[in-house]
Amino acid sequence: RDERCQEVYEIQVQGLVKRLRSAGISKVVIGVSGGLDSTQAVIVCAKAMDVLGVPRTNVLGYTLPGFATSKRTLDQAWRLMRAIGCTAQEIDIRPSAEHMLENIGHPHTAALPVHDVTFENVQAGARTSLLFRLANQQGALVVGTSDLSELALGWCTYGVGDHMAHYHVNASVPKTLVQHLIRWVAATNQLGGEASPVLTDILETKISPELVPGEDRAGQPVQRSEDIVGPFELQDFFLYYVLRFGYGPSKVAFLAYNAWGERNQGGGPDSPDPTRRKYGMGEIRKWLRVFLDRFFHQSQFKRSAMPNAPKVGSGGSLSPRSDYRAPSDSEATVWLSQLDGIPGSDAE
Repeated sequence: RDERCQEVYEIQVQGLVKRLRSAGISKVVIGVSGGLDSTQAVIVCAKAMDVLGVPRTNVLGYTLPGFATSKRTLDQAWRLMRAIGCTAQEIDIRPSAEHMLENIGHPHTAALPVHDVTFENVQAGARTSLLFRLANQQGALVVGTSDLSELALGWCTYGVGDHMAHYHVNASVPKTLVQHLIRWVAATNQLGGEASPVLTDILETKISPELVPGEDRAGQPVQRSEDIVGPFELQDFFLYYVLRFGYGPSKVAFLAYNAWGERNQGGGPDSPDPTRRKYGMGEIRKWLRVFLDRFFHQSQFKRSAMPNAPKVGSGGSLSPRSDYRAPSDSEATVWLSQLDGIPGSDAE
């Protein structure tokens, strides 16, 4: 476990170090949300500064609260940046987002609770635009945070959004591996005793882009990624067997049911029984349909324009310059037709 986790970080860190040296730049700008992906990316940035022999203050971390940013994630972002020792700043994006929403005549500016895709993407765009201008001002590179799972599902804002950066460090690291790596860093106290508690809190926070306002009683966001695109442990499972081995829907569903059909099947030493979920064939089929449609039909145009990134693992890249090349207007019809022949419940 230690060797594998260390190797993943080495690949990510050396990729970023090479890009910085090639550009003649020793500073990076990164948006820190207090969630999983930005946490993984800022850890990589800190380690890259160590390799370059420059202070971690060369990591310019910005937390950029918007309309739906929770107190929990904002607090986690600040605690993480302080623990790592990067330069930490906060810029409220709400005024600039309000200005754009007003300019385009969005109902939000008339105090109407319209939280549509435009409302969401204005916030994502405001953040990315700001990060690029800060990088210009500071003579730095913008480090992206989107992971392999999000790119596979198109779960990112295209162009001026989290889809774009000068360099992506997480682009070939799936969400479940991001969780594993952060858990390992916390368990081994690699960033010191102050960082481990906040890393644990981040791991326990529900995954969300935090673009739609609202929190539950536990301070968790009401907008949850897995409610929309499906459980990442399932989606990463599907992605691995489709991308690495080219298996069709029937075989992928069969393997998923054998791995997840019972709580005591599959798993590993880092998957405690209380947290292990069970998925019946109906649920597997439901989320496999979402995966096939989003991966093959909806989101290739985003991957066709993705930034450079290091490749981690065999078959672990969706870059159009590497392992996966596909037309942006491809269809998922053949895949979905095969899916229709799969039983819709465990009893069938």
